[in-house]
Amino acid sequence: MKTSLLLHATALATLSMPAFAGTLRYAEDQAPGIVNPIFSTSMPETRLNELIFEGLYTDNQELMSVPCLAESAEVSEDRTEMLIHLRQDVSWHDGERFTAQDVVFTIEAMKDRNTLSPELGRVSWIKKAEIVDDYTVKLRFDRPEARPEDKLLFKILPAHGFDGTTVKRTDSFRNNPIGTGPYRLVRYNDDNSISMERWLDHRNPAHLDQITMREVSDKNYQAKLLVYESLESLVRVLPRDLAVLQNNRKVELYPYQTNSWWYLGFNLNEEPYNNIDFRRAIAHLVDVDTLLAPIGTGDILTGPYVKSSPFYNHDVPEWTHDPDLAAMYLEQAGFTMEGDQWMDGDEPLRITITAHQALESSQEVVINLQSQLQSAGIQVDVGFLDEATWKARVWRERDFELILSQWTFDRNEDILDQFHKGGSRNFTGFSNADVDKLLELARETTDPQEKKTSLREAHRIIHDELPMVFLWTLDSYAALSTRVGSVVIHPFYFFTYVGDWTMD
Repeated sequence: MKTSLLLHATALATLSMPAFAGTLRYAEDQAPGIVNPIFSTSMPETRLNELIFEGLYTDNQELMSVPCLAESAEVSEDRTEMLIHLRQDVSWHDGERFTAQDVVFTIEAMKDRNTLSPELGRVSWIKKAEIVDDYTVKLRFDRPEARPEDKLLFKILPAHGFDGTTVKRTDSFRNNPIGTGPYRLVRYNDDNSISMERWLDHRNPAHLDQITMREVSDKNYQAKLLVYESLESLVRVLPRDLAVLQNNRKVELYPYQTNSWWYLGFNLNEEPYNNIDFRRAIAHLVDVDTLLAPIGTGDILTGPYVKSSPFYNHDVPEWTHDPDLAAMYLEQAGFTMEGDQWMDGDEPLRITITAHQALESSQEVVINLQSQLQSAGIQVDVGFLDEATWKARVWRERDFELILSQWTFDRNEDILDQFHKGGSRNFTGFSNADVDKLLELARETTDPQEKKTSLREAHRIIHDELPMVFLWTLDSYAALSTRVGSVVIHPFYFFTYVGDWTMD
């Protein structure tokens, strides 16, 4: 990804180091329910983790992997082993030393099947992690790895914070996280805000004294809080607020691009969603442009990558909005039209669309989609789930029909967990042997061109098989008070470079 995706604030007028000062308050629609990076499933959780935890490697401002908790490394000639030398000047927020034991523990905990980590795919390629000495770790891989450092961005946990490698979401750590990052969590407040303060013993202490995450469920109110100086940062500005904030001399807008895309996901284990003709009918009934217009601008997608990705297959056509084609497919799927209503036997055809209530603008999209489908003769029920219910019904029980949601990826854009038959996040039940082979090859190959070719072909097949209707990737804008300086925004994690931010 090019540097243009990162936005730099106006250069400082002086090269002198600013004093430590200031509290930055930012808003989330809903406070994270858990602070443990091996259980992250939402962007609010990911952003909080970026402040508190660190990985062996991180992204520099050119989006290249550079050592973080690692100091240096050597990869074997056959690319199947890696010897990692760790920094010796790192301590956890409780004062304990960071050592190789923590690295090995984290990998083993994520791989522990009883942990049930949705992040398992981040370490599944590591066959074994061994402690060589207090500050050296040896990793053995399942296969040769061209750039293993690009896969070592996951956050490290403290071994002494757990009783064993079986980690549970309900462990006390979720409310008392211990990290090595630039900020430590100090308080959950009565208003659901979370207060963090600068970790003074960090090897490169941040400039801002404190960061507070405020829960502001009403997105319409967030922009007002920024204008009234009750917030210093909005992670994403609503399109309708852009003009107002752009004309406010106390606010600076920062456009950034994310590796995230919206989709409608079918439960392929349920009728009629297991019928390809029914899925094609739904794809042709969805007017994607009309759904997108009220919530912002962005790129319409045909598969599981953003258009700037090297893996996006630009030869794959969009599903056109075509009610006549949809009607043909519904008839082929066994449905009949009576009057202006599609019938499933003797009963009206009825489907249920479910969305996560914390997904920004999801209610607007779902209601508009409901209107589109009902106008075409399909009765539609809608539902919105909170975080706990979503994880139970969608992730564990697979109890849904059609869901509206969003995936967000780092620059590795590894979709194996979503679309491989054995993928830990393959909640739709999608299964295609050719796709499995292509995704496995993409993980195994050390040839960049072979990887690109494989994933573009996977894109084509996934589009044609329709486990999901791919919708769009949104253009995103953050807004910050002009009091905040030296701002660089990471397009995936947002707060990666927050240690360099300053405040007047």
